[in-house]
Amino acid sequence: MLKRVAATLLSTSLALGATSAAAAETITGAGATFPYPVYSQWADAYQDESGIGLNYQAIGSGGGIQQITAKTVTFGASDAPMKPEELEKNSLVQWPQIMGGVVPVVHIDGIEDGALKLDGETLAGIYQGNISNWNDEAIAELNPDLELPDQQITPVYRAEGSGTNFLFTHYLAQVSEDFANNVGEGKSVAWPSGVGAKANAGVASQVGNTNGAIGYVESAYAEQNNLNVAQLENRSGNFVTAGPDSFQAAASNADWANAEGMYLVLTNQPGDNSWPIVGASFILMHTQVQDADAARRALDFFDWAYQNGDQAASELNYIPMPQDVADMVRQQVWSQIKGPNGQPVWQQ
Repeated sequence: MLKRVAATLLSTSLALGATSAAAAETITGAGATFPYPVYSQWADAYQDESGIGLNYQAIGSGGGIQQITAKTVTFGASDAPMKPEELEKNSLVQWPQIMGGVVPVVHIDGIEDGALKLDGETLAGIYQGNISNWNDEAIAELNPDLELPDQQITPVYRAEGSGTNFLFTHYLAQVSEDFANNVGEGKSVAWPSGVGAKANAGVASQVGNTNGAIGYVESAYAEQNNLNVAQLENRSGNFVTAGPDSFQAAASNADWANAEGMYLVLTNQPGDNSWPIVGASFILMHTQVQDADAARRALDFFDWAYQNGDQAASELNYIPMPQDVADMVRQQVWSQIKGPNGQPVWQQ
């Protein structure tokens, strides 16, 4: 199964678990590439059980927001949560479906996997073009035991509006005032230097094929493409390795109950073992839907994923949502989604 998912990651518009494009009971969605690997696993298992497929266009968070706003899909997906006022303006609700980590990946011949150490300031300097060679003093000071090459750095960034962009730039703006003032944060920013690539899969491919490159991707893409993931210094001053334990350490700080509109960003969290760039991937749906049956099918799928998808998520280095959060979503968010008759479309 993992090999099948990895082989399709370079596609940006995918039919997951649908027997045909015209299948009558196919759930339609579009958006973030961050959760695609786990959505693919869930979709295959769900179709085997229910006969209902998922047609999901992995086009980036910006595209997902555009499509759900335009009502061309049943749900949108974004790793950049919409603010409460934006949700209200567009008559949308959102909820976190899965959590995961964004990781810096490097391709430096002669440097072993996981050996390179970086901190936020240095990472920001690389993406601003201020640090342009791998043997730069700033990198060397962090890695006294490594023989760094005299090799030009090629930063690779997301070329389209994406939630991975948002999480990465949000973190860099938190740890570097210079980055915050000169580049800023968002789904799309004007990168001062580097090479653009489309989607997580495109960044992974570009880094894998370019000696001297650095990029940032959702953890599953790094693992499935056998990329070298750098250690990062966290808020406590510890260098940590990306993985389920460090992601969970950061996610444990999530206070969903007090997050208005479920707006919550989990970058640069406290904790000795916390990974610095963790975020949730959100689902977006309209509060008033014309096709109640389509909306119900989508919610049934996400409910099934909350109940049955933890193992697949964990195997791909994602962090499943705690059951108390899933219960809160069912009761407080899904109850707001209503059909033409004004009745909630989903009931437990």
